[in-house]
Amino acid sequence: MTRRERTVDVLVVGGGPAGLGAGAEIAASGAGRVEILEREQTAGGVPRHCRHGGFGGRTARGGLTGPAYAQECVAAAERAGAVLRTGVTVTGWAGPLTVDTTAPTGLERITARAVVLATGARERPRSARLVPGTRPPGVYTTGELQRAVHLHRQRIGTRAVVIGDEPVSRAAADTLRVAGLDVVAMVTDRPPSGLTAPARLRDRTPLLTLATVTGLTGRERLTGVALRHHDGRTTTLRCDTVVFTGDWIPDHELARRGAVTLDPGTRGPAHDASYRTTTTGVFAVGNLLHGVERAGVAAAEGRAVAVPVLRHLAAQAWPSDRPSLAVDAPLQWIAPNLVGPGGDTPLRGRFTLRTARRLLSPLLVVRQGGRELHRQRLLLPAVPGHPFHLRADWLDRVDPHGATVRIVAF
Repeated sequence: MTRRERTVDVLVVGGGPAGLGAGAEIAASGAGRVEILEREQTAGGVPRHCRHGGFGGRTARGGLTGPAYAQECVAAAERAGAVLRTGVTVTGWAGPLTVDTTAPTGLERITARAVVLATGARERPRSARLVPGTRPPGVYTTGELQRAVHLHRQRIGTRAVVIGDEPVSRAAADTLRVAGLDVVAMVTDRPPSGLTAPARLRDRTPLLTLATVTGLTGRERLTGVALRHHDGRTTTLRCDTVVFTGDWIPDHELARRGAVTLDPGTRGPAHDASYRTTTTGVFAVGNLLHGVERAGVAAAEGRAVAVPVLRHLAAQAWPSDRPSLAVDAPLQWIAPNLVGPGGDTPLRGRFTLRTARRLLSPLLVVRQGGRELHRQRLLLPAVPGHPFHLRADWLDRVDPHGATVRIVAF
């Protein structure tokens, strides 16, 4: 079958909050034909099946539910003049700024002056976490659970265990309760973070810390989750449903196919504060860069990419030989992770970091080669599963031709 070939000015791949925010802002800025491609039949991303409130900058007690927020993002992009096409999958690259797509209407080859990748992130399923045991029904990730409950109205089970203890884990527990299940426990291999006790008091769900999942039992249906505790004890929690939450990985397959360099920490595209990747003309935004932040953060990054895209369309030179930013353990990653040209500072003037273990009021030290560029004491603990931030007011001291900039926590 032949491919229909055509051109656009800006192509956005991904119709979640980041992609819709990018499409809306770029289209409103008069960039020409701006097209957003979404492989699902309905755009809006993960919020489409998050029935709780708190989206769009509102508090959880009021404001928008996830579906309402998703509809608002779609409407904003269409009002701005962006062309939104759903049910379209980008299958690969035919050139630096040319992609091949497939859809019910046929095959296409689309060339753009700039491409914005906004393909989001996904949770690792049970198989990728190497949890042994049988493969019975009743095993979900958060996304699979929310789609089953809110989109397909499926009956899930009666007793559930949630693996994880971060905001998305609590959202999964809420979804289970909406579906009529008893949440037996939440399980994490991390020590208590100090941030989760109020949530446990509200919903009375036991939180088992320093516990590792060693297997699943059951054949016709899940019957239990086997655990090993830090003191060597083993237990099996009786349940017919388990939800594996967190452990996010950017959905970077398309970026990788396009030879876009991936950052070893975030596992998303390496990028600077203007969301430029290592491939000329290709930008990346949202949770593709750092799985996973709130929908509002992803949408803000989408809107923020408009100015760099417009500058690129105006023939601004693409920077090269940008020093990388890297972190030492127990820090996991930093974003952005490339140093752009002078004056190129991150959104809100700060970098985002994550840690693998709890750090009590850590001292963050920034070094390049043998030079110390900055030090900053955090007033609050840094805990796994939650972002914390590093000021960016030291960037003018970076040698643009120097070694990797490293961030260490003490």
